Amino acid sequence: MEYHESADYLQSLQRRRPKLGTDTTARMLAHLGDPDNSFDSVQIAGSNGKGSTAQMTESVLRAAGLDVGLFTSPGLNSFREQVTVNGGRIPKERVTEFVEQIEPCIDRLAAEDDKPTHFEVLTALALYHFDVEDVDVAVLEVGIGGRYDATSAVDPVASAVTSISLEHTDLLGDTVEKIARDKAQVAPRDAPLVTGTTGAALDAIEGITDTITVGGEAADVTAVENGMRSAVENRIALTGPDWALESNLKLLGQHQAENAGVAATLARQLIDVDTETVSEGLRAATLPGRFEIRSTDPMVVLDGSHNPGAMETLTTLIERYEYDDLHVVFAAMQDKEYERMIATLPAVETAFAARPEVDRAASTGSLAAAFEGQAAEVQQVESVPEATERAVATAGADDFVLVAGSLYAVAEARDRWSRLVVPTETLQQPSAGGTAGSGSEPEIHQQMLSVTLRRDQARVLEQELEDCGGTCTCSTVRMPEKLVDTTLSGTPRQFQRLIGRLASAGLGLGRLATQLDGALSDRSFPPPFDRKEAAVMGILNVTPDSFYDGGEYNRRDLAVSHAEQMIQSGADIVDIGGESTRPGADPVAVETEIDRVVPVIEAVSSLDTTVSVDTRKAAVADAALDAGADIVNDVSGLSDPEMRFVVADHDASIVLMHSLSAPVDPGRTVTYDDVVDDVLRDLTEQLLLAEQAGIDREQIIVDPGCGFGKNAAESFELVDRLHEFHALGCPVLVGHSRKSMFADMSDAGADRLPPTLATTALAAERGADAVRVHDVSENNAVLKTVSATASRPSQLRQQ
Repeated sequence: MEYHESADYLQSLQRRRPKLGTDTTARMLAHLGDPDNSFDSVQIAGSNGKGSTAQMTESVLRAAGLDVGLFTSPGLNSFREQVTVNGGRIPKERVTEFVEQIEPCIDRLAAEDDKPTHFEVLTALALYHFDVEDVDVAVLEVGIGGRYDATSAVDPVASAVTSISLEHTDLLGDTVEKIARDKAQVAPRDAPLVTGTTGAALDAIEGITDTITVGGEAADVTAVENGMRSAVENRIALTGPDWALESNLKLLGQHQAENAGVAATLARQLIDVDTETVSEGLRAATLPGRFEIRSTDPMVVLDGSHNPGAMETLTTLIERYEYDDLHVVFAAMQDKEYERMIATLPAVETAFAARPEVDRAASTGSLAAAFEGQAAEVQQVESVPEATERAVATAGADDFVLVAGSLYAVAEARDRWSRLVVPTETLQQPSAGGTAGSGSEPEIHQQMLSVTLRRDQARVLEQELEDCGGTCTCSTVRMPEKLVDTTLSGTPRQFQRLIGRLASAGLGLGRLATQLDGALSDRSFPPPFDRKEAAVMGILNVTPDSFYDGGEYNRRDLAVSHAEQMIQSGADIVDIGGESTRPGADPVAVETEIDRVVPVIEAVSSLDTTVSVDTRKAAVADAALDAGADIVNDVSGLSDPEMRFVVADHDASIVLMHSLSAPVDPGRTVTYDDVVDDVLRDLTEQLLLAEQAGIDREQIIVDPGCGFGKNAAESFELVDRLHEFHALGCPVLVGHSRKSMFADMSDAGADRLPPTLATTALAAERGADAVRVHDVSENNAVLKTVSATASRPSQLRQQ
């Protein structure tokens, strides 16, 4: 069975059925060998806030060093987003493996008129995956209610009910009390239920089970939002009977402070964890589409609130910001109370009533009618991406743009910031006559680009490019169910015609036109990445235990002397590190790392070079930038949540590297579906976080992270397809010097310099903008040779 067949099978399953209960899910789990018995489970129910609470609980447990599975719903684009282990999506091969095992069971159930729903099977998939990955804890977001939800087939060791409001009354009951009692069925046997409910809902729950309450002054755990740390983070304080902590959250609002209190309490029920770790975990938590700030000029927020209670909370958040006019892109499902949702919004200047690509979405006409009297102007736009483009174009610098009403709408709008146009190949041919003339540039015959689009966008793009004489191939095989893999092929002239046509094609394709224009333009960056050949970043480890040169330069005079030698040999950047990231390296205290790097940085910054500090700690980066460093080389990819703000405050540059752990943990592995595609996706999210904090894209350098959570074959594939990372719009750095990826290239103990130099040549030819190396002189000579060879005219391959 191929992945697309298994995905299609799962997507074909019914979404609802009349039978209630957990028996069907339990029978599937029994067929799989009861995978839920191999780990502890946490259930989180609630009308609103359960997804945020699940994400924060998972983040705290991971910060404490546990391997954590997370099951949430819905995914923005794919069911695979709903099932993660340590932040990584379930691999395609695991989905296929599961379907092959569960299909006979589903056939038997169907024969007994007990065929499970999509959600029930997805729950079984998540628990199966968590078992195979040997997680310590599974955090499960309840789908609907609690008593009959598929996740209630497990026996939880800790559970929570976040909040209660009237919802799904046909299934759960027509009063708050009835709904509360239904959701309270997730309560564990041997621990109190953690809850953020109040009033009648809390009374109903406490009539069933013991509780730990979270909320205001009367609660067991108080949770308070203490203002904003910045436009994109708040400050919170949590106080329990014998513990207290302060933290910052990316998830804003008093309601999120209370959700954080629930998450912290759940984590403390599960494990003995100190408050500093809890604080770190809470701050690291992210949840796309929940008051997600994508711009501050103008303010642009994406929020998936889809019921009146959530919209009231959203309105409270909006009102804390100062703005001139509010422009709203709104889409909702037809079975939602969208009239009440719209009525809660502040005064709207322009409402864009839109419709996502979902069959049960409400019509733009019905939404527009609901905005009458609520908005000064109402426009009906059949496409969410197009409505988003119009709203952003309409907004002034001091306005507020909101996309809300449905997570489906948020997912489509978010493409504007997360979509990449990836260069896959450039085919060239000589000018007429067979050979390019001396000093002339060969005519580019054809360029190929890859981009992921919504289905209606792909259909229009295919027709437009073919009308321009190019070729467009669309495929949904191996893609998330809502997206289309689109490959474009054409000459520069054909692409320019296409760009002109897309600008007015609608469906949000004007944004794609801008992206295509950027992808086809010459790349240019500020120094030191503006040279004809790739820049050289020379490694200067002032550590006793780095894998190659540990202990050689851990005296200030020796370090400065070596820096001078590297600069003389052609280093454009000197990268100074005070903590080893080799496997098994001992952690270094912040004060020790600062004492190691700052004196060297102060000395080297007076030389004619760019100085980088190799650190994953924001406090070290702050001290290093104060001492004269220009770049922070963060091998952990913003694992310290304060790092992005430190870099932004200093107006410095940052290297974002893709890694699973730093120092490298040889036991930490991941199954990549496609290592380049997966790393590109993860780096895109890191870039969005960096930009959100105020770091300009031109100040960011990306490193695909050879050897960090990748085996040798995966590392070589990253280098071979390095040109695809140009899609990120940043300089691309390759750090490969003398790494274990070369272990099989020669005999044990052999010098790794030759394969390092060969890979430097390959990286330069594939489009690297910089290489990070120990041996500056040798690598610089390789780069100059590649540059000289590339500048010579040659007979180029035909299409």
